Amino acid sequence: MAAPPTSDTARKVLGRLSLPERTFVVDALRAETVGGVLLLLAALAALAWANIPALRASYESVGDFHFGPSALGLHLSVAHWAADGLLTIFFFVAGIELKRELVAGDLRDPRAAVLPVVAALCGMAVPAVVYTLTSAAGGGSLAGWAVPTATDIAFALAVLAVIGTSLPSALRAFLLTLAVVDDLFAILIIAVFFTDHLNFAALGGAAAGLAVFWLLLRAGVRGWYVYVPLAVVVWALMYNSGVHATIAGVAMGLMLRCTTRDGEEHSPGERIEHLVRPLSAGLAVPLFALFSAGVSLSGGALSDVFTRPETLGVVLGLVVGKAVGIFGGTWFTARFTRASLSDDLAWADVFAVASLAGIGFTVSLLIGELAFEGDAAMTDEVKAAVLCGSLVAATLATVLLKVRNAKYRRLCEAEERDDDLDGIPDVYEEDDPAYHLRMAAIHEGKAAEHRRIAEEKAAERARRLAEVPGGAGEENDSPA
Repeated sequence: MAAPPTSDTARKVLGRLSLPERTFVVDALRAETVGGVLLLLAALAALAWANIPALRASYESVGDFHFGPSALGLHLSVAHWAADGLLTIFFFVAGIELKRELVAGDLRDPRAAVLPVVAALCGMAVPAVVYTLTSAAGGGSLAGWAVPTATDIAFALAVLAVIGTSLPSALRAFLLTLAVVDDLFAILIIAVFFTDHLNFAALGGAAAGLAVFWLLLRAGVRGWYVYVPLAVVVWALMYNSGVHATIAGVAMGLMLRCTTRDGEEHSPGERIEHLVRPLSAGLAVPLFALFSAGVSLSGGALSDVFTRPETLGVVLGLVVGKAVGIFGGTWFTARFTRASLSDDLAWADVFAVASLAGIGFTVSLLIGELAFEGDAAMTDEVKAAVLCGSLVAATLATVLLKVRNAKYRRLCEAEERDDDLDGIPDVYEEDDPAYHLRMAAIHEGKAAEHRRIAEEKAAERARRLAEVPGGAGEENDSPA
């Protein structure tokens, strides 16, 4: 009978993932990384478009161009469509990710969920406190307290791709779970704090549409031609209700079933996420960045970022607040639960990931627009602060991760090694007798091959020596 797990094993945090969870994390982060690179390119294109004198006017005119049915209250600018329309797709995917984590991922186990949830909450609360203290000390507005609370997982993974470092799967999963919980509370912040007025008729209509959506799912009705028009109607009603329209995307994502049934290889939520994620990462988020990140980067504007209390609060919230909050939350949770860090990792690794989480782009830009709506100058300055803070956080994380990169590479190689070539990393088969029998057969085959080669080389050497006059002894006695 196998021995029960020791207390040390039970108290490890950020340890090796299960094989199904690792497979999901690798696939999800691969898609996010590609989207993050596109997001980075879109942000750079926006900055160039908005700061090159010959192009600046066209950037403003394109972003301000209005279209859509006025009778339905949807005559919006291009930038508005990107923020309220396209980002709904992003939040729809976020809703599916959250549902999966709650029913099939790490968050389904309360004991395993404590660490990332507490770390994410601290990683949102501390930046908000840092912003509030900084802005209040300088006599600035407190309206932007929520701006530095968000983490952009796609941008963070793009930074990892650009700098060429490979985090072990446990740290990547920790970062992904942090971002999922972060997105959930960012959604709640938007819904609670940035709803000024309510149109109860439209809100009731949106609720009714969501109920129909849920009933169709439970009835097993299939077909995009049913759900896409219904989703558009729900989104339009939610927009007109006064609640931010992206909440509709989250609600519909949470309604999808993310557990498998008999005969299913993947749940409906996973299949739909697989189809929609490329649209979110490859189109929706980059287009939002293109029309939101185009702010002036003149010397005066950049200097104002570090002198105005509101913008300085955003920068310090992202760079200091995020790192301190996530690291502190993780450390105190581990201490409180008497857990110890995985033997493969050090607390320096947790701090590096916490610094990387200071990259707050997509949702931070959205909250910045909502927090200072009606004040275009302040909105642009806050956006510049988000860009500067994210850049500083990315630079700090790059330095910290590069210092540990050799160790990460060794850990990743160990995680990926598959000597028996069965498609499953060897670290997940160490307790399987069949794996060791396969490895024994492989090594026996290699040993037999080496014995055959040794016999051939010995015979070849003997032939050469036989062809030398006088044999080996005469050859050895010849003068140098």
